[in-house]
Amino acid sequence: PIPARLLKQGVKDMVRISDARMSGTSYGTVVLHVAPESAVGGPLALVRDGDTIELDVPTRRLTLRVEDEELARRRAAWTPRPPRFTRGYGRLFLDHVLQANEGCDFDFLGGRTPVRAEDTAGPSHS
Repeated sequence: PIPARLLKQGVKDMVRISDARMSGTSYGTVVLHVAPESAVGGPLALVRDGDTIELDVPTRRLTLRVEDEELARRRAAWTPRPPRFTRGYGRLFLDHVLQANEGCDFDFLGGRTPVRAEDTAGPSHS
């Protein structure tokens, strides 16, 4: 949704760009699932307040209108946040789930044959 303070100023719609997901009940102009995510150093990690981003819907392209030298400085200064999970399923997810543009699957499952129902069917209990 549009932030309350902007709604109070009369803003009815604005483009929102995110590497996250959004509720199906939200409305307005949005670009979601930008990948790779900013948490892993994706392009949104380099955006700063005041930057201009061009949205070209027909070509499905976002362009950050910042000089290459400035982007290089930002990328060199970027550091990831410490991982939220250091063990368990959370860590397995962080370490092995691919980005949205790569299918959000486990990286170690790539190239394997899909599981077939007849391969997993247990003994018949008739």
